[in-house]
Amino acid sequence: MGRVTARRRVLRIRDGAASYRPDTLAAEEPMEIRVGGRPLAVTMRTPGDDFDLAAGFLVSEGVVHAAGDVAAIRYCAGATADGGNTFNVVDVALAAGVAAPDASLERNFYTTSSCGLCGKAGLDAVRTQAAWSVAGDPLRVTPQVLTALPDRLRAAQRVFDTTGGLHAAGLFSADGEPLCLREDVGRHNAVDKVVGHALRAGLLPLREAVLMVSGRASFELVQKAVMAGIPLLAAVSAPSSLAVELAADSGLTLVGFLRGASMNVYAGAERLTPVPAA
Repeated sequence: MGRVTARRRVLRIRDGAASYRPDTLAAEEPMEIRVGGRPLAVTMRTPGDDFDLAAGFLVSEGVVHAAGDVAAIRYCAGATADGGNTFNVVDVALAAGVAAPDASLERNFYTTSSCGLCGKAGLDAVRTQAAWSVAGDPLRVTPQVLTALPDRLRAAQRVFDTTGGLHAAGLFSADGEPLCLREDVGRHNAVDKVVGHALRAGLLPLREAVLMVSGRASFELVQKAVMAGIPLLAAVSAPSSLAVELAADSGLTLVGFLRGASMNVYAGAERLTPVPAA
């Protein structure tokens, strides 16, 4: 699996017995995203699908909206003092006529659990920047399809099986068929990789699609779904209050605690068919 995983000798203690053994870890390395040669952000990620990650990040920030907005994505050569390539610096060349990111988006720090939007200003920014509205999306999905998604997502987590340390994001059709899955140490990165794949394949906006994530539903993940035109976000854990507010404000269906045969629908329950009677 190359740089996606790493091996480490660990002391294992089980039932009072100790032994040394090799353990497989999920790799985590910094990746710098540049646009037109200008540094924009640094994110900690699991190497792999780096071009999708860069493209998805730019979709989330409202910089690009279609495959034609990106002229090229490449690794930067000479990323080290001796001229070697670390494959940890990605430069995105925008197509002619596509505006470069606003200087206010530049980040001279590692992005971790926040995408830089918060509070009412964040809600207003998403409403203004989103290229598509998800409110009128015709998606309808049965509860039975939704309850099957966590197992389908888990079954496709190839690297998680060996490390136990990766988040996953999966894109599914209305009938539960998997369309794309990405893994990463960061749940936001996993979503960006899915969105970036869709952008580069010319699939945005992702109408009548379901985004399933392996962790909680934060404000940032709802924001990323809205920016990609995804009408339904489902998570195995809890949403935050601001995530629910943004989902309701944007017309996105938000499902949390999707486990077994149960779920909580926090916004957009009208997309479930038939609509459950309270």
